[in-house]
Amino acid sequence: MMNCQQATQLISESQDRSLTGVEKISLKFHTMMCSGCKNFSLQVPFLSQAMKAYAKGLDEAGVDDAKQ
Repeated sequence: MMNCQQATQLISESQDRSLTGVEKISLKFHTMMCSGCKNFSLQVPFLSQAMKAYAKGLDEAGVDDAKQ
């Protein structure tokens, strides 16, 4: 059975790559039983979007403007 460290690693990796069928099933089973990892899986996409928006804002503002 998957532990929380393995689950959070897979959740993070799922933002960059497609998980295999076995990984998806194992992760789904773990998050059904673990509310902490379930919450983490709901927060990661939001954090990823927020960081992308922040990085885009820095690119548009320019490096010099971002330092001020």
